Order: sequence, then structure tokens, then C-alpha cells
Amino acid sequence: MHKIKTIIRKEWAEVFKNRMVIFTIIFMPLMLTALPLIILYATQDAGAAGDIGAELPEQFASFCNEDLTMGECFQVYMVSQFLIMFMMIPLFIPVNIAAYSVVGEKTTRSLEPLLATPITTAELLAGKNLASTIPAVIASWLGFGIFALGTFIIAGNPRLTEALLDPMWLIAIFLVGPLLALLSVNFSIMVSSRVNDPRVAEQLSAVVILPLLGLFFGQISGLVILNSQLILGIAFGLVILDAILIYLAIRLFERETILTRWK
Repeated sequence: MHKIKTIIRKEWAEVFKNRMVIFTIIFMPLMLTALPLIILYATQDAGAAGDIGAELPEQFASFCNEDLTMGECFQVYMVSQFLIMFMMIPLFIPVNIAAYSVVGEKTTRSLEPLLATPITTAELLAGKNLASTIPAVIASWLGFGIFALGTFIIAGNPRLTEALLDPMWLIAIFLVGPLLALLSVNFSIMVSSRVNDPRVAEQLSAVVILPLLGLFFGQISGLVILNSQLILGIAFGLVILDAILIYLAIRLFERETILTRWK
């Protein structure tokens, strides 16, 4: 465990010198937190109204219950469109950190002495995983905390607040979020260990965001309706996929090949 902690401290000491990484960790969660709160504030009149009309998507009905007015259901529907955007925070942030973790160290010639130490590949990758995952998860949880506080202040209605912060959000943020971070990190490490240019590593690693973008566009087009069951299904699939990627990342990280091929 001491070796893993050393890797984490080393990674953070190098990564957080990069202003772009710090900007991404701070700005992206704040932006994605502010957008749904702005929508909630802008639709206060709709929430106060008992009815907002009938020209709403069919999936709108799934956000309604007997305790909410039509206007409040509309608010819940609009804010819920940003759930996937919140899930992108722990998926996107680690890309910049993890993609640099191997190829970046090679270009700065700090990888050779690290691989020459008695640390195992599993310990090395565990340290790099945690160094990339922890900032992303903390940033997403803090962003959600701000969102929850803002929702409580703006909604001003316990029924509406409860509907906006239903279990679907909690599952997505506190369960699916960390699993997505692990997915992003291990995919990025696999890419990073196989290419020679940090920029190429970042560009290829960003591909991992595409499935979630597809889910987002499916949601706003009405093809997909998010609910707790779907989010739990995604979490179950991610557990299996993460286990596979962790195994592949360790197997594909060939220490001798990395050192000799990149001379």
C-alpha cells in the first residue's frame, strides 16, 4: 500500500503542474452544475403554474406523480436531462490525467527509473488508477453537492426537491460515477501504453465518451427514458466492463517492451 501511495503522490505532483488539468477539474463540474440550476430558476413560473399545456414529449409523463403539478413535472423533466452530463464529469476529467500517465512519463524520461523499481505492474497501475480517479470522483461529488444545495434553495418546495433529487440521481452520481471514472482511466492507460505521443493518447482516449454521448442524444430525442432501473443496469454492466479493462490494462502493460520500443 505504501508503494501505491507513493505513485499517487508522484502522479499528483506532476499532473497538477498542468494548468489545463486544473482548469478542467474545476471549470467543467462548475459549468455542468450551473446549467441545470439556471434551467430550474428560469422555469420557476412554469412550476408555479398548475398546467403548462399539452405539447410535451411523451416521456414527460414518466417524471410526473400525483404530488406534483404539471408545471413542476416540467421542471423535473428539464433538469433530469442534465443527469447524463453529470455522469460525464468522472468520465471526461480522468482522460487528461490518465492519458499522460504513461506516454507523458516516457517523453520526460521519468518512466525508466520507475519501471526499474521492484514495484509490480498491478501496484503501478493501481496507483495511476487512483491518482486519476480520485480527483474526478471528488469533483463530481462536490458538483452534485452544490447542485443539491442550489436545488433546495431555488425549488422552495419539499415535494419538488425530493422529485429532483430522487434515487436515480444518487445511483448515477455515487455508484455509476466512480465506475465510469475507472472505465475512462483504464482505457486511457491502455492507449497511453501503446502510443508515443501524449496528444495522440488524449485524442484516442476521448473515444470512451462517445457511448455516453449517444445515450444523451437518445434521451433528448425520446428514444431512451432514464430511470433507476436503467441506471442500475448500466452500473452492473460497468462492473463487468471495468473488471475486463483492468485485466487487459495489466496484461497489455509490457514493461520491457515499453522500455525497449521507445528508446
